[in-house]
Amino acid sequence: MPKRRERESVVAMVGLFWVTPDAVYVGSPPAADGGCVRLSADGLESRDPEGSRTWAWDGLRSAVVADVPAEGRAGRAPKFLGSMVSAALGAFLGEGPPEMTLRLGTEYGPQELKVYSAAAGGYGAEEAALSQDLLARFVAGTADPRVVEAWGRAHGLEGTPKPREREALLRAWAQG
Repeated sequence: MPKRRERESVVAMVGLFWVTPDAVYVGSPPAADGGCVRLSADGLESRDPEGSRTWAWDGLRSAVVADVPAEGRAGRAPKFLGSMVSAALGAFLGEGPPEMTLRLGTEYGPQELKVYSAAAGGYGAEEAALSQDLLARFVAGTADPRVVEAWGRAHGLEGTPKPREREALLRAWAQG
């Protein structure tokens, strides 16, 4: 049992993706209500209290994450402290993490899905741009989500890499 608890508690955030040894999500992993958007080799799966919906990659024309919170210009220590205060205040007020919108262009028209930010302090511009590019490549079929899944199985328990490592991973995944 402790092994399972350890697997559930250690995850890695790489760009706009939350990577565990078992799954890859856009934004954060499942919220308290079960809501999430999971990526797989087949496409996207959106789950919420009302049920789930899926879109195959070949049925999508586009996928873009909007309303991405930007990382502030503050230094690491103040930013970390600010993230902690923000999270504590949000918990006290009953607010969740910042919301983002995953906008899908489908063969049946546009769809919008709510996803939660995994980065309380926001995302760096380069990392967000690389994430958007990777998501677009998944849709285009020029990148494979199984590469990210494999990395999660091999490295997901190691935690979140440093910023430059995350950017390098996103570039490599876009090529692979």
